[in-house]
Amino acid sequence: MECTFSHHFTSSQMSFSSFFLWLLLIFSIISSCVNAFTGTYGINYGRIADNIPPPESVVTLLKAAKIKNTRIYDADRSVLAAFKGSGIEIIVGLGNENLKEISIGEDRAMNWIKENVQPFLPGTRISGIAVGNEILGGADMELWEVLLPAAKNVYNALYRLGLHKTVEVSSPHSEAVFASSYPPSACVFREDVSQFMKPLLQFFSQIGSPFYINAYPFLAYKNDPEHIDLNYALFKSNAGIHDAKTNLHYDNMFDAQVDAAYFALEKAGFEKMQVIVSETGWASKGDADEAGATAKNARTYNKSLRKKLAKKKGTPYKPKTPVRAYVFALFNENLKPGPTSERNFGLFKADGSISYDIGFTGLIPSSAASISRLPFRGTGALGWLGSPVFTTCAATLFLIFRLLI
Repeated sequence: MECTFSHHFTSSQMSFSSFFLWLLLIFSIISSCVNAFTGTYGINYGRIADNIPPPESVVTLLKAAKIKNTRIYDADRSVLAAFKGSGIEIIVGLGNENLKEISIGEDRAMNWIKENVQPFLPGTRISGIAVGNEILGGADMELWEVLLPAAKNVYNALYRLGLHKTVEVSSPHSEAVFASSYPPSACVFREDVSQFMKPLLQFFSQIGSPFYINAYPFLAYKNDPEHIDLNYALFKSNAGIHDAKTNLHYDNMFDAQVDAAYFALEKAGFEKMQVIVSETGWASKGDADEAGATAKNARTYNKSLRKKLAKKKGTPYKPKTPVRAYVFALFNENLKPGPTSERNFGLFKADGSISYDIGFTGLIPSSAASISRLPFRGTGALGWLGSPVFTTCAATLFLIFRLLI
């Protein structure tokens, strides 16, 4: 009897322990899922314009399009307030003009975060801070030197505030960081960039941040239309390229650019770091010398890219790692300087109507004032519970529960 009682008592303890472990696993897994890139498709919400819809209407637009990830290039308070309760993941930008100040000391970073990030959490799902944009390989060498100290100060401030597990620290790069990217297996970081890039990658590797690259087949084609097959750049049927070293075949330039980044990382000693495309897109209009900048090509590129990302597949070199990308951009931005193409990357026009059809319904044509009345099928009454992230977590938790019982 004593043994039987003891056995029953131990079983009860085990059941309670299992239930307690179950609760811990729920919180642990949900916490890790909250920080992830939801799905594979995101969009850059640039605002260098005086005619685009207000942030509140942009939230409605993103929900209607079922876009769950976005990036902005600053930490505008009106935008962050508007995204409260939307469930949309947003990466904010610490502008290049702020890097020198932030690099001076952790207290400067702390002040910036307390003013621009912390007040909006957790209602607004700020999932990351992009420290600078396209610094390495750029013209300002002083910024090369302060990028890593600024990134460290931002991370340390987040750590002290207990936010380092929910707000990622990163820094997007342009293709200018590479010495060569053709074929993909030949890609390496530029020698002058490497001495700054490697310590930055070492830090990002330690804190678990991915490598963000701005990959534009459009720019590659525009710069060399005589030697680049337009169909290869646009995901259309073509002969593709063969990488003799790896024996891999590429039928589109986007995959080749992503894999080139993976090869450069591997040669630098960071073969386990994930690559995320922080910008990619195609201009729908350009100057006479901007080859390929047409609405037809922009539609082809962005529609094909959207389909590709929806399949959640990888690249020839990393077939098991789904490609994640932020498309550039949400709107045409009429105040951007530079060539005509710079003002015509938007999937949507200033009034919220579509620039061309890639499967998004857009808003009521030519009526920005009507945006808020547009019905949408966003997260709905289920809110976050209906998102792909939660369903994935729920499935994982169910399996764990079966194991426990």
